[in-house]
Order: sequence, then structure tokens, then C-alpha cells
Amino acid sequence: MSGSDKIENAAEDMKGKAKEATGKVTDNERLEAEGKTDQAKANLKQAGENVKDAFK
Repeated sequence: MSGSDKIENAAEDMKGKAKEATGKVTDNERLEAEGKTDQAKANLKQAGENVKDAFK
């Protein structure tokens, strides 16, 4: 996994965590769900990159 991919995945994960936290505080279920989705996407991308790295 390249360094830039790691940074992008971490940024997307942090963005998702921020959205989820904001959604919880403001009682906005849609925003909270978006945050969880963003985190899941980042985790899937990271897992895919880890698989690529394992075959190198």
C-alpha cells in the first residue's frame, strides 16, 4: 500500500467518524449513517490494499 493510499483511507475514515459524531450530537440519523458508510468504505479500501500487498 502506498503512503498516499494510506493517507487517503485514513482521511476518509476520520471524515466518517466526524460525520457520525456530529450526527449523534445533533440527533441526525442520516448524517450518522453517512459517517458509518464512509468508515466502511475506508475499511474496505484498506483491506483491498492489504490483500494487494500480501501478493507482492
